[in-house]
Amino acid sequence: METTVNQHPKYQKLFIFLGFLFLTNAIVAEIIGTKIFSLEASLGLPPASISLGGEIFNFNLTAGVMLWPVVFILTDIINEYFGKKGVKKLSYLASGMLVYSFIMILAAMNLKGADFWITSRQQQGIPEMDTAFNAILGQGLFIILGSLTAFLIGQMVDAFVFEQVRKRTGNNMIWLRATGSTLISQFIDSYVVLFIAFYWGADWSAVTVLKIGTINYIYKLTVAILLTPALYSVHAGIDRYLGKELSEKMMKTAMEGK
Repeated sequence: METTVNQHPKYQKLFIFLGFLFLTNAIVAEIIGTKIFSLEASLGLPPASISLGGEIFNFNLTAGVMLWPVVFILTDIINEYFGKKGVKKLSYLASGMLVYSFIMILAAMNLKGADFWITSRQQQGIPEMDTAFNAILGQGLFIILGSLTAFLIGQMVDAFVFEQVRKRTGNNMIWLRATGSTLISQFIDSYVVLFIAFYWGADWSAVTVLKIGTINYIYKLTVAILLTPALYSVHAGIDRYLGKELSEKMMKTAMEGK
């Protein structure tokens, strides 16, 4: 009996590898997202001082933006070889794992810290480790809700746009379907999480949310464009691993939605 594409060992190994990479990046992005960093200072540059609506804004970003572009690039790679069904399966799984992670972090925050540990970093300027741990890892309900909602909507939009572009271009113009779908999904992601977490959850004004969302999107837009050569390199590496025949079969099956 002839082995179907999805029964091929390389098909299964690739899906497991990309799936673990996707899940790891999504979970780590959420955890490190509590840190706000200055992009200019990190690069040794002066503040950008961008004027928006009469206010000055700099590139003060959540640390999660280092990984979210990678997550969306992985989404496009998964879509390329496993179709929209593969993206949906991993997106739902990632959402479940994120909920589980938040529950476990919340449980850890409610554990009583040992006396020696609470005072163990006083010499480094941290007076109370229990408070520091909870402040860094703790996230408000609206931030968690906003992150999960933005993640799911962004993933579904990315998969849909990618599929629509591929129907019109076939397996040509990888950059167009990958970069185009990422730019649209990142645009939505940049604003959804802020509106839920801070407009509804923290009484920020809509104008402030729009301004911060715009700064975040400018950064994501730049990174998505810069990652385009990396996308081609990853695609070429996967093609070499799979072999021409299997690669073409997988992309054909993915495009047909089987």
